[in-house]
Amino acid sequence: MKIIIVNGPNLNLLGRREPGIYGNSSFDDYLPLLHKSYPLVDFDYFQSNVEGELIDKLQSEGFTADGIVLNAGAYTHTSIALHDCIRAISTPVIEVHISNVHAREEFRHHSMISAACRGVICGFGLDSYRLAVEAILDMKK
Repeated sequence: MKIIIVNGPNLNLLGRREPGIYGNSSFDDYLPLLHKSYPLVDFDYFQSNVEGELIDKLQSEGFTADGIVLNAGAYTHTSIALHDCIRAISTPVIEVHISNVHAREEFRHHSMISAACRGVICGFGLDSYRLAVEAILDMKK
């Protein structure tokens, strides 16, 4: 089982960026917990602040991986290109957000990528990623 985790812009700053919203842990601190919880899953992690690099990663993994967990960050609310990319690949994509985007600024209430994704998980902190992994594992049963 291979699951790709793709994080978008500014998520490289987790643990330092607005800890009241995103918490005090970096994703590098969190990823080993996923490895430990799911020893039979081969996780690949990728983060970029560049939209085109996110698209390249989705395209390169989107026909062979068992699932993709995508936190597109602010591109969630703006990127038709990511939407089109998700529609073009065959691997199921779960959209993830650490915060509850619906309890935040109005512009965060609309996602350009949700309609292309298999599902959306938001508001559970870093545990949102684990919930997405569980959803992918359930799909593959």
